[in-house]
Amino acid sequence: MSHLLLELEHVSRFYKTVIGVGDLNLQLPPGAYGLIGPNGSGKTTLINLITGVLRPSIGRVRVLGKNPARHRRILSKIGLCPASDILYPNISGLHWVEAMTGLHGFPRNDARQRAVSSMTQLGMSGNMERPIGTYSLGMRQRTKLAQAIAHEPELLILDEPFNGLDPIGRHELSEFLRSWIEQGRNLILASHILHEVEAITTSFLLIHGGRVLASGDAREVRSMLSGFPVEIELRGTGLAALAGRFSAQAWFRGLSFSDDRQSMSIRVADQSQFLAALAQAACEVDVNVSSVNSPDGSLEGAFELLLRAHRGET
Repeated sequence: MSHLLLELEHVSRFYKTVIGVGDLNLQLPPGAYGLIGPNGSGKTTLINLITGVLRPSIGRVRVLGKNPARHRRILSKIGLCPASDILYPNISGLHWVEAMTGLHGFPRNDARQRAVSSMTQLGMSGNMERPIGTYSLGMRQRTKLAQAIAHEPELLILDEPFNGLDPIGRHELSEFLRSWIEQGRNLILASHILHEVEAITTSFLLIHGGRVLASGDAREVRSMLSGFPVEIELRGTGLAALAGRFSAQAWFRGLSFSDDRQSMSIRVADQSQFLAALAQAACEVDVNVSSVNSPDGSLEGAFELLLRAHRGET
């Protein structure tokens, strides 16, 4: 019996000549994970493989120790909040959640009680009997999430859940997901909004072009990048003198000037060594540096650097 949440062994999925995902190898223990990548990076394809909607062209998928495409009962342990909208505008949110919950095998009365409970938990108690077609986008998102948790799944999967939500809706969803994680439940949150995912979970899978570029917590991801050059922008006067001084240093990787020569972008392999050299040089040469803009150490900066490395730009 596997104790892993998710296992992917050399998984690829092809759409004729297009690669949806390519040669994915993952072993994830139970926990909460952010699946991060730009639109079209392969996040939804990966979710469809995890839920058994798609079968891999090559490789093996295991969720909670089972192949989801062959063992359909495993779906009762998965709750999916898809990116697609609800397509039944004329029925009530409660009726839809009840029907979806019943598909997991619950008797009608039990399914209804679970639907009421999950709708209430997500702040829909006063609107659950209204037609879905009258709901705002935020209310439809809550309703989709209600059906995903009504059967109390072991794994909750959300695909771009923040899309279209107002700031209050984003805050409320974040609070709910943090509470879900604190209860020891499993989560996979697919999004391209990095800072919101970073506020919910500290473990990430960074995906681009159908491939996982990196995995781990934010500290581990940044550690992987410690050897990659970063670009720092300097603004001021006398920058040419700095360029001549820095070009002989071991950490120097290249530079370029703006047309007016008032700003300079310098690529360095070690930020700390560069900043120490900048402080010393500014005292010794005729230079006036008015601003220094460098990566802020956020996950977003790390992800952009990984994309550049993936494209061979570093």
